[in-house]
Order: sequence, then C-alpha cells, then structure tokens
Amino acid sequence: MVFGAVSLWMVQRVSPQMVLAMYKARVVSVAEFPVGVRLLAEIAQRAGLARTPSLHIIPSKMMNAFAVGRSANSAIAITDALARQLSARELAGVLAHEVSHIAHDDLKVMAFADMVARFTSFMSTVGLFSLALNLLGFAGGYATQVPWLGVLVLLAAPTVGGLLQLALSRTREFDADLGAALLTGDPDGLASALTKLEKAQGKLWEGLMLPGSRLPDPSVLRSHPVTAERVARLQSLKLDGAASLATDTGLPGDGLAPPRSRPSLVPRIARHPGPSLPRLHALAGDAGDEAEMDDSAPAADTALNPPAGPPRIRVTRGGVWW
Repeated sequence: MVFGAVSLWMVQRVSPQMVLAMYKARVVSVAEFPVGVRLLAEIAQRAGLARTPSLHIIPSKMMNAFAVGRSANSAIAITDALARQLSARELAGVLAHEVSHIAHDDLKVMAFADMVARFTSFMSTVGLFSLALNLLGFAGGYATQVPWLGVLVLLAAPTVGGLLQLALSRTREFDADLGAALLTGDPDGLASALTKLEKAQGKLWEGLMLPGSRLPDPSVLRSHPVTAERVARLQSLKLDGAASLATDTGLPGDGLAPPRSRPSLVPRIARHPGPSLPRLHALAGDAGDEAEMDDSAPAADTALNPPAGPPRIRVTRGGVWW
C-alpha cells in the first residue's frame, strides 16, 4: 500500500514538459497555428477546464495525438503530420477527444490502472519464486503443502490484470469519443478524423512490417477500440442526419428526455467538399473576416515542426524516431 501510494503520487506530479521533451514537442502560438490554438481554447472553455491546455507539435511523419498532465496543468500534443493532413473540422474532433480525457481525469485513472497492473505482475513474480523454493523443499523431503489453486492465480494474475487494463482503456476511449461529440456538437468530424488515422497507420505499419497483410488485432488485446465500432457509435449520435446532441439531458434512448440541439463550433462539412463554407470569426483572426474556407483543406497550411532528416533508430526514445 505504501509503495502504491508513493508511486501514484509521483505519477500525478510528473511535469507534462518532461514527457513532451522526450518527443521533442514544441509549443505553438496563436500566430503560428491560429486554427488549432483557437479551437483548443474554445473546446477547453466548453469543457469547463480552469486552464486551457497548451498545444504542442511533435516533429513526426506519423499521425497521432495525446494528452498529458492534470486538469490544472495539462498539455495536448499533436504531430506535424496530423496538423497538416486533418481539416479544421477533423482537428476539432481530435482536440475535443483529448480535452475530454483531461476533463474526466482519464490520465489519473489510467496511471492508477497501470500501477495496479505492474504491482500485480511484480507480486506474481515474487509468489512464483517462493513457490519454486517450496517445491525444492518438497523434493528434499519436507512436508510442504503447495496450494495449487494459488499457483493458478499466480500464473493468471498478470495476464488478467493486463486484459482488464486494456478493457478499461477501450472504455475510456469510447467515453472520450462521446465527450468530444458533446463538446463540438459534430460527431462526423471526429469520425472522419478516426477514419483518416486508421488508413494512415494501417498503410505505415503494413509497409514496414507485413506488406499486404490485413489481419486485425484481437479486440481484447487492443488499447483502443476498433475504429469501425468507434465510427459507428459516433454516427449513432446524430439525430435526423444533423449533428445535434444533448448537453445535459443524455443521449436519445428509452426513458430519456429528448435531447436539445447544440450548435457546432466548426463549419459543417458538405457531402462533396468544396469552397462553400464560410470561415468562422473565431478561426479567421479578424472579427470582420468572412473569407471562404475550403473544408477539404488542412488545418495547417505549412509545416509547424517538421522532422529533421529521415527516420533513425533511437533506443532511448522507444525505437523508430523522426
């Protein structure tokens, strides 16, 4: 209990800057990335965060995003490739997903789950080592009773703990998707972003490791739910084809009050992308600017923190690193 409490206390007080430095992430200002910074500020305000998370860009050609820190001191990091390949509407869904993680203390929950899984594995190792000593004594003629049910528990505990941790992670991802849809009023934006991420990651790993392979990972071994299921759940939130959700009355269903419409903070994308959507005042930089914004254009026109050179093997940074 003492070691667990100390570990949890230390994990909660790890500075986000320490984690971001490992990825060479760089904070961006509103002048450098007005769409991303202003979207994040609006979403954080809707989520009721006391402090808007800082937005950092990771120099990587992979599309990824994650949140670090606590609600009082948090940061969101996205890769340079993600900023340049997602539209403003899709980026809003991704940022809202990460803000939902922060607002619901998912980072603390997953840190606690990781600590429990690690201690379970450690105690199982200690138990199996003690069992080996008992078996040696039993072979030497001592009347040692071995609890075989306990042996099975020791063998299965790390695996069960790991599977439960993955199941918890998938549940929190589903809840973060729901939170993102409630914050933006636009489940289609996040669904489109997830589809792009799935295609980009699939092509990358298939090209590196298993060219031509389409075998999916077992669902119980995934930290994130299957993208198709996440998209299906997001699509089910739409009412009469419009992106309108309940803010505090719950989702549509038996015994629930009818949801109220919530306006989206990003322009609605057309079925056929075109330059017909007006740019929001909050994103344009000028309150009187009514410039047209192509909803198929990326959120960032230029590279914000491009990777330097080809990918290299960095053992200290977890393997392949740009």
